[in-house]
Amino acid sequence: MWSWLLSLAGLAGTYLVGRKYWWAWVWLSLYNVAWIAYSLVTHQYGFLLGSFVYQGIYLQNALKWRSEKKLD
Repeated sequence: MWSWLLSLAGLAGTYLVGRKYWWAWVWLSLYNVAWIAYSLVTHQYGFLLGSFVYQGIYLQNALKWRSEKKLD
């Protein structure tokens, strides 16, 4: 069940980024917290490194897109 929910949330976030909503990066950042929880609960620690890298990318893009939106 977790894998289905996480996959659907990730697909939704990717779709929203494609629609150029700056807050889609925030959505993906929150979704990524679920991946971190999943990796800890299931003891699949290999997901943690990727999750932290993705988290940094999501937050960086959210800030960048938000500041560019203010300029429009």
